[in-house]
Amino acid sequence: MSAANQIAPKKVTTYSFGEMKQRGEKIAMLTSYDYSMARIVDGAGIDAILVGDSASNVMAGFDTTLPITLDQMIYHAQSVKRAVSRALVVVDLPFGTYQGNSKLALASAIRIMKETGADAIKIEGGEEILESVERILSAGIPIMGHLGLTPQSIHKFGTYTVRAKEEAEAEKLVKDAHILEKAGCFAVVLEKIPAALATRVTKELSIPTIGIGAGNGTDGQVLVAHDMLGITNGFSPRFLRRYLHLYDDISNAISSYVDDVKNVDFPNEKEQY
Repeated sequence: MSAANQIAPKKVTTYSFGEMKQRGEKIAMLTSYDYSMARIVDGAGIDAILVGDSASNVMAGFDTTLPITLDQMIYHAQSVKRAVSRALVVVDLPFGTYQGNSKLALASAIRIMKETGADAIKIEGGEEILESVERILSAGIPIMGHLGLTPQSIHKFGTYTVRAKEEAEAEKLVKDAHILEKAGCFAVVLEKIPAALATRVTKELSIPTIGIGAGNGTDGQVLVAHDMLGITNGFSPRFLRRYLHLYDDISNAISSYVDDVKNVDFPNEKEQY
């Protein structure tokens, strides 16, 4: 079949997410923050790409997700969207752009949608941010919720340990999940919570759940691409499976390049004009 006759892959939408849950098809999601990586991730058949505020850690070197700004998130999302033809592109609303101010939340979400062409936004929290969720949804902007370990609240928790192990917090999480579903969110991320709790939430909701450190009973999984590819080093939580160890491979390749330059082995006669 010629390239001209090939059928383009069907675009994944928020509606597709619901269809995938109904037929029991797991949803695969990874992060991307730049054009080159997003092009590879999308081309490999990923269902959804999260332009996460984890860019604050992975791309900028901060200890938390808090410092990244809305302008920076928009820049990353623009870069990713230019590379993607199939995957659903979801963008995090960064810290300080929605908490406690629903008008600001709507303005932030509108900027992301208008300036990046993203398909949806993601927002952390439950009942306490309901007003912001409802205002954003009223503008026709799809929202992916996020419960459990919410990194933007790290100073409140004081630790990245597993959340909702105690009954009271677990029941609040279940309640918040139903609140987000009722408000109109199309999916919910469940981060670093007991697998049994994540499975319970998944069974109770009609919208998909995306797990990270929440066991295999969720409707899908998300990981930070730099973690699963082994580009990051020294970060090894239980839930992370490294599919490659690119930190070592890239480091060795660069060392070889340095040696070749120093020894006048690069470029050779075939590599010059």
